[in-house]
Amino acid sequence: MGTSANHPINRPILASIDTEAFRHNLNRVRELAPESKIWSVIKAKSYGHSLEAALVGLESTDGFALLDITDAQWLREHGWQGRILLLEGLFHHNELALADKLQCDLVVHSESQVQWLESYKGRSGHEFNLFLKLNSGMNRLGLRPAQYRVAFHRLHAADYRMHHMTHFANADQVDRSPSVGEQLECFNHAIDGLHAPTSLANSAAILWHRNVLGDWIRPGIMLYGVSPTGIFADIVRSDFQAVMQLRSEIIDIQELKKGEYIGYGGRYQAGEDMRIGVIACGYADGYPRHAEDGTPVWIQAAGSDDQGVICPIAGQVSMDMMTVDLRDAPNAKVGSVVELWGKEIPVDDVAQMSGTIGYELICALAPRVPLEIK
Repeated sequence: MGTSANHPINRPILASIDTEAFRHNLNRVRELAPESKIWSVIKAKSYGHSLEAALVGLESTDGFALLDITDAQWLREHGWQGRILLLEGLFHHNELALADKLQCDLVVHSESQVQWLESYKGRSGHEFNLFLKLNSGMNRLGLRPAQYRVAFHRLHAADYRMHHMTHFANADQVDRSPSVGEQLECFNHAIDGLHAPTSLANSAAILWHRNVLGDWIRPGIMLYGVSPTGIFADIVRSDFQAVMQLRSEIIDIQELKKGEYIGYGGRYQAGEDMRIGVIACGYADGYPRHAEDGTPVWIQAAGSDDQGVICPIAGQVSMDMMTVDLRDAPNAKVGSVVELWGKEIPVDDVAQMSGTIGYELICALAPRVPLEIK
């Protein structure tokens, strides 16, 4: 499909988005939850993967869930006729008419949003589907149980089509409170007798809490082939594929003598004579500055038939460049292709070596990095 942004490809860095991997991952979600409908979560411009790629790769989803109404507008303008859910509802009452025109479904999580909907008089004939959000213990967004039941009756009386929603704080962990079980108990008590479809499960709940799937699931990070826990080993047997591959090239090689230092601050000192590869990728591209020495980089040293080898970062990542130890890649040369994360190096592994999570890295890919949608 080519490059999605108007970037001249001069530096060799490139992020490739694999729409077939999107399709594969969505099919895996359907296999895990065959009785549920799917909101594919594409907030933050599809976690840095672009709305264009999501629209192609996730076209068979039951609906898209996102944050910004401008992204909903983009989807409509580019032919999406299915359902769209605004995950935080409306940020201002003036957005109601546009949400109505775009035929969006709305999350409702506050008293002010309830009031806006009660007083809305400009209905176009589109019947809003509302997902009323319960704060079941995460204490972020959502109505408390006592408020929740009152709000449900008010909005139901205003002829909106109601759904129940909550969000789990610790579906990826077993030793944190509130647990999934505690939140589920709160949710079931709050909605008792209020008959409407439900939406509870995020990626972690879909993978590890099959009793909370509900009528609508909300897979996010799993669709991108990244682990909800931040540990790739936790999903390696679940057969999800990385959608984003960040690649670049070696642009120079330095021959170091034993005792010499590398980069800003001299963080790495050569313990012997060695070759260092300089790669065209740095923190201005979205690669984490705090990546430790030893963070893996895959290098295809000898050409397209080369199986590649893992080499460790050696020295501080700088704005436009990073350096790697080439002792395990004696055939590496200027022009050798490298993968920073993707098919060979899980982004979760890079994140772990950088004190963060894979979510942050893929969402933080810099605009200057060209995107190639395949």
